[in-house]
Amino acid sequence: MVGGSSPSSSPVLGFAFYAACIFGQLLHLAQAQNGTSAVTDPAEVRTLNSIFQGWGIEATSGQWNISGEPCSGAAIGNVTIDNTAYNPFIKCVCTYDNNATCHITELKVYALNVVGVIPEELWTLNFLTNLNLGQNYLTGNLSASISNLTRMQYLSFGINALSGELPKELGNLTELKSLSFSSNNFSGSLPSELGNLVNLEQIYFDSSGVSGEIPSTFADLRNLQTMWASDTELTGRIPDFIGNWSKLSDLRLQGNSFQGPIPSTFSNLTSLSQLRIGDLSNGSSSLAFIKNMKSLSFLELRNNNISDSIPSNIGEYQKLTQLDLSFNNITGQIPDSLFNLSSLSYLFLGNNKLNGTLPAQKSANLLNIDLSYNNLVGSFPSWISEENLQLNVVSNNFTIESSNSSALPSGLNCLQRGFPCNRGTYYNFSIKCGGPQITSSSGIVYERDNETLGPATYYVTNTDRWAVSNVGYFSGSNDPQYTRTLLSQFPSIDSELFQTARLSASSLRYYGLGLQNGNYTVRLQFVETDFPDTSTWQSLGRRVFDIYMQGNRLLKDFDIRKEAGGVSLQPVQKEFQVQVSENYLEIHLFWAGKGTCCIPRQGTYGPSISAISATPDFTPTGDNKLPSSKKNNRTGLIVGVVVGAGVLSFLSVFVVFYIVRRRKQLPTSDDAELLGIDVK
Repeated sequence: MVGGSSPSSSPVLGFAFYAACIFGQLLHLAQAQNGTSAVTDPAEVRTLNSIFQGWGIEATSGQWNISGEPCSGAAIGNVTIDNTAYNPFIKCVCTYDNNATCHITELKVYALNVVGVIPEELWTLNFLTNLNLGQNYLTGNLSASISNLTRMQYLSFGINALSGELPKELGNLTELKSLSFSSNNFSGSLPSELGNLVNLEQIYFDSSGVSGEIPSTFADLRNLQTMWASDTELTGRIPDFIGNWSKLSDLRLQGNSFQGPIPSTFSNLTSLSQLRIGDLSNGSSSLAFIKNMKSLSFLELRNNNISDSIPSNIGEYQKLTQLDLSFNNITGQIPDSLFNLSSLSYLFLGNNKLNGTLPAQKSANLLNIDLSYNNLVGSFPSWISEENLQLNVVSNNFTIESSNSSALPSGLNCLQRGFPCNRGTYYNFSIKCGGPQITSSSGIVYERDNETLGPATYYVTNTDRWAVSNVGYFSGSNDPQYTRTLLSQFPSIDSELFQTARLSASSLRYYGLGLQNGNYTVRLQFVETDFPDTSTWQSLGRRVFDIYMQGNRLLKDFDIRKEAGGVSLQPVQKEFQVQVSENYLEIHLFWAGKGTCCIPRQGTYGPSISAISATPDFTPTGDNKLPSSKKNNRTGLIVGVVVGAGVLSFLSVFVVFYIVRRRKQLPTSDDAELLGIDVK
């Protein structure tokens, strides 16, 4: 499913319908040979033709609607409505009584960018059991006349521009098994009448616009297997009765306005394979409720005020592939068994209060690990030298010099607690996020930031002037991208500044290092390029994130396109006055579960930034350059001045080896900088 669009019918129903279609077609052929072939209900023909004409679409020639008869060809054959080669498409069921009539039972108009309203006559097709209008640009309200579709089992309006309140008459569709109205502009609360849909197995209303509390009548939806309810304005407590939905396998409650804690009744949900709860306010939750959820493959409990330790039985979660417990208050040590889960690939435990050391052993499959912003100590185990490993351990208390940290990207010593490097050396920095170095029209040199970063990575410039840390994996994407390039001309004197951007699926931090203390003006540059300014479903996405500096949230629910007046490709600059008191500046862009997830493609969400600059509001001192002695000794290596000729030869070989090793991470200009050569 893509962003709340209509899911596929169940295999059992699909087989039954397939058999019915074959039987119906055989009867159709037999009756045709006897001169009594069935015809489509004339009223339904007129309705279908009127709807298609109003929406400017038609059936592709040769697929169905042959000889002017809608219920013919593939419409009564064994082609299912999910077949992507047929769109728009109908399916029919024919009866061969005295009238020999066919009725339209399924209708698909999917991802065709239909613009307009839903015509009232659609609700007269009361034989429909499956209606998929997902991924168009339908506007207006849903009519109360939808109550006529009492045979409906699969209903999707996902990813449109529908508005108004949801009609309570949806509660009359008691045969519904799947309902999707995700990614629309609805308002008001969820109708309590939806609790009548006791056969419902799937409901998708993420990014739908609804607000208020989940109605108490939802307690009757005990057949639910899937509920996506992220990015809404749902309020109050997460209902305890959800814990009685024993068939639930996929539950998503991120980016709402819920208050904690997570209900203890969730311990009954032992069939869950995916659980995503995030961004709860108030209340302190524990992890006791997951004790018996051994079927979990994806567990995300991010930013929920969880005050607990990692369960001691975590090693029993053998199906777990991704675990995210970041941005909580989790204490204690990391169980060794967690690092040895053979199926676990992504582990995010950053921004907690974990202590102790890293486990000595690790599963070969666990290659993306975020442990940043904890209280971990000690040296690094041997597994940190594994190929393709990403390990983010920014802002801890590791012993850098005495461990084998050289296997990690350089500069980690500058990103431990307190950010200790070169205090008071610099008084400005400028960064071209996601791209090469450029010089602006005002003469500002924006340093390159085109290093390849992934789900758990960091990078420090060779001069220790600034750094960047990225955490998060773009869920649902087969090809996650952490930078973007669009070589267009933007309405700015410095258009080139906006041609690249750095992206993040969770948490993106930039650091100004070694700064002189004082007040600074920080300018952040943004542009939204993912959502076109057209009347298409691709334009319906929203990117929303929070902006922090020095740990203080300065902007909540920041939306680049909204800030630009509702248009894309329009540069936006935000300016802040920030105080530096401990020689470093932290700029944090944080995804709090808000915004759409999958428009125009899976994994389109989270922070995006094009450029950063920080300038002092005071008269600085010094030459704003790293002393050459520090350039030559970034890793803390101390070399004696008086050495013999043999030792000098050894050192020459060592320096060459060291540069070759670093070239795997740094460009040629950085190698020159490492040796103290001026490359300006």
